[in-house]
Amino acid sequence: MSNDSEVLIRAEHVSKKFCRSLRRSLWYGVQDMATALNPWHQDSGHDGSTRELRYDEFWAVRDVSFEVKRGECLGLIGHNGAGKSTLLKMLNSLNRPDEGRITMRGRVGALIELGAGFNPILTGRENIYNQAALLGFSKRETDAKLDAIIDFSELEEFLDMPMRNYSSGMKVKLGFAVSSQMEPDILLIDEVLAVGDVGFRYKCLNKIADLLDNCAVIFVSHSMTQVMRVCTELLVLNRGKPEYLGRSLPDGLETYFRLFSAGSTSVVGSGEIQITKVKASCGQNTCELGGVVLARHGDRLCVQLDLKCDDHIDRATAQVLFWNQELIPVLDAVGQDGHGQQFSPKDGNASLSLELDALPLNAGAHQVSIVLTASDLSRTYCHMSNSFGVNVVGGSPASRAGCVATGTWAIT
Repeated sequence: MSNDSEVLIRAEHVSKKFCRSLRRSLWYGVQDMATALNPWHQDSGHDGSTRELRYDEFWAVRDVSFEVKRGECLGLIGHNGAGKSTLLKMLNSLNRPDEGRITMRGRVGALIELGAGFNPILTGRENIYNQAALLGFSKRETDAKLDAIIDFSELEEFLDMPMRNYSSGMKVKLGFAVSSQMEPDILLIDEVLAVGDVGFRYKCLNKIADLLDNCAVIFVSHSMTQVMRVCTELLVLNRGKPEYLGRSLPDGLETYFRLFSAGSTSVVGSGEIQITKVKASCGQNTCELGGVVLARHGDRLCVQLDLKCDDHIDRATAQVLFWNQELIPVLDAVGQDGHGQQFSPKDGNASLSLELDALPLNAGAHQVSIVLTASDLSRTYCHMSNSFGVNVVGGSPASRAGCVATGTWAIT
């Protein structure tokens, strides 16, 4: 067990509030400054801000506490607007908490906003020295690291080009190369690895894993695959409040998906075909439009559709897609010809059924989309997202694959 001396990041009951109105926010700021200048408040040590929410104010972060020790990576997850970036900016001293206290020990490297800290007029090489200086490194120390930074960034031929001509992916490469190669004590990463090519992202994840021996990392991402790969514990935020904090990554992800993965049914398309009824069944478990059916991996799943079609529709195609919790398609239920099921409405109506004899989906929650198009795929009549959900148990929880199949192995 790590002792207290190894704690590099500590947040104690941290809160931050904002005001929705710019004009009112400025007025509140003037009030708080006037209050803080009052001799009575100075003697009491009060900063002038009030703990009560005033009109149009809201808590962006509320009563968050955690600590991160050397060798640990805290994954900070939540939906957009949950307070992740606000918390990270307070950790990087870009914002000041209204309540609570933050303690950071050691050099801090931060990748919070794309291109933040880069001077667009200067070259990439000059910006390397600027960024390193901000981290507290001398020119001699930067000189010793320069080759490693250039090699990691993969930008040697562009290094003497002004930063204003860099793409977003190139800025991420250079920023991450500087922050990681200078080996800070604390590394803050906010969703920047969503930009850039796949190969470099994997390179960054491997580097984060290497840094964990001597570094404390806070990692913000909407990619649960990345989170599972590098994080040692999770903090789940919901409307600024902590919903989960712990070392059990499966429990943290379950909390995240329970809070944020459910979405309402949405329909787009020309409207020439409408879905009037959806029913899914697996054994004794059934659900209808917008519901969730519980299924076991390998069981038979049946989906029934009732459709209302415009009179001029004489032939159309139906397709059913299954999406995982990260909204990545994991299963396309096609017909025996390898395409969607073609059908011809009768008197403006059609009823279809789909049966999957052995459901290949791995354990987890899934959403189902139903797509109805012209037979030549030239027109989309109806695309219904999240028509129903399928929560699968069994399969291979240790596998990250969306679908798993049992094969017959033999030693030859």
